[in-house]
Order: sequence, then structure tokens, then C-alpha cells
Amino acid sequence: MSAAAASGAEGRTPFRAGFASFVGRPNVGKSTLTNALVGEKVAITSPKPQTTRHAIRGVVHTAGGQLVLVDTPGIHRPRTLLGERLNSLVTATLGDVDVIGFCVPADEKLGPGDRYINAQLDAFPRARKVAIVTKLDTTSRAAVGEQLVAVEALRDWEAIVPVSATSAIQLDTLLRVLVELLPESPPLYPQDAVTDETLETRIAELVREAALEGVTDELPHSLAVTIDDIVERDDRDLVEIYANLWVERDSQKGIVIGRGGARLRDLGARARAQIEPLVGRQVHLAVQVKVAKEWQRDAKQLGRLGF
Repeated sequence: MSAAAASGAEGRTPFRAGFASFVGRPNVGKSTLTNALVGEKVAITSPKPQTTRHAIRGVVHTAGGQLVLVDTPGIHRPRTLLGERLNSLVTATLGDVDVIGFCVPADEKLGPGDRYINAQLDAFPRARKVAIVTKLDTTSRAAVGEQLVAVEALRDWEAIVPVSATSAIQLDTLLRVLVELLPESPPLYPQDAVTDETLETRIAELVREAALEGVTDELPHSLAVTIDDIVERDDRDLVEIYANLWVERDSQKGIVIGRGGARLRDLGARARAQIEPLVGRQVHLAVQVKVAKEWQRDAKQLGRLGF
């Protein structure tokens, strides 16, 4: 190679690609932030704790890099076998990523949960750490400033970035920071990829998201969804989807179905509205509510439900 060619090669900005994951207490906006950066809904969202139950990968493409965001369950103190498995999933994921984004909301002071999660980050020395102050649009400037100071005192961060996922404030800054911290690497996914989740998994999650709306107490934790079949009817430009919505007790089944099946019908309508843009066709969705007693604590049933 000539000196000029070598100089030109050295002058190019290297392409970077790798994995990042957001951590934080439940409901700090991790999944919403993932979706906003990807530009498409790859992870369901809900105000209910522990909405995310799988490691969901969303791919962000930039001119100089490819960021693979791994959305994981929130770190928490588990009360069931399911909770233990979700924590193990988070630990395994964080052990492999290049960057960890620690999310704290701008509108809530740091608490024991935040400090507990921050302490857990010491177990992942390989990953570079970024602090992300979320929900910037819901908080006064003074409160945001106080939160930035409090977060800065937790550890020596690579960067601290305040953002709003819903209002798209500083998302470009956060994306640039995350990509710059990735290793030099060729792209890890094709240019048109937004996620490696299967269609079946994405549909099941959208049904569960619809089921989470309006339910209270322990019921959100007791909901799981499996897909029996997806049938494409080319003659009718229709996709038939047959889903099972699992609960842990007969009383919960009645709550999900509602009086005269009203709640289940509403659930189906909400889920179809999300699924039809995903499949690009009209959807017939049939949801059966079934009971798997205390499945969160039963290893065999957890396996059957995909955990």
C-alpha cells in the first residue's frame, strides 16, 4: 500500500458495532427508550412492573455504526422462580454487552433501588457505563439539575445524558455517545434488520401488552401468552392467530374475561390494532384464557411457557 493510501485508510472514521443494555428500576422508561432509538416498537411497554420478560434485541443503524440494544427485565429482588430466572437473564446479558446505560427518572429522587442497581454494575467491569436521566420533559430544569448532580456522585461515568424518549429530546446525543463507546467492528446484523425477535414472539408480546392494560394487584405478574398457530389465508388477505392467555388461578380467569366477555373483547381489539401493522394484513385473533396453577413457581410450567 502506498503512503497516500495508508494515510487515507488511517484517516477514515472506523465503523463501530456492538451491544448495549439499559438497566434501572421498573418503569424508568427502558423499553420506551429502546423503541425510540430503534424507531419502531420492538419491546412492549406498560406502567406495570416487570413488563419485559425476555432479552429483546433492537438494532439501530447509523452512518458510522450499528448499535444493538438488548432490552431486559428490570433488576429486582425476586419473590418467585420466574423472578429468579429473569434476574439470571439480566446477569447473563450484562456480562456480554459493551455498554450499560443506567436509567434513572428525572422526576424521582434516587432511592435504595437505584443505589442497589448501581452497586450491581460493579460485577460487569467489561462494560462501559453511561448514566441516562429519563423523562426530561416531565420535570423542571431545577429538578433535572439536582438529579444530574446526584447521579454524577454515584460513580465515574463515561457520560451522563438527560433524555426524553417520548419527546425525542437528546436521543441523537445519546445515540452518538453509545456508538462511540462500541468496539470497532463490521455490522452484526443486515442493514434492514430492526430486531431478531420472531413474528410469533412479537405477536405474543403484543397480546400480553393488551392484557396488562387495566389490570391491578398481582395479576400482571400472572399473565403469560403463547401462540398455538398463525395461519395465512391468501384467498381472504387475512391472518388467523390463535393465542393462549395463561393465568394462575380460576378467579384471575374471570377477571381477564370480564362480565359477558367484555374485557376479553376489548383486549382482542387493542391487540389487533398493534398486530395488523406488524403483519401488514387484516387479523382474526382468537384468544383462549387458560389456567396454569402457580406457574411462576413451577419449573416445568415455566419451561412450557418459554422461561
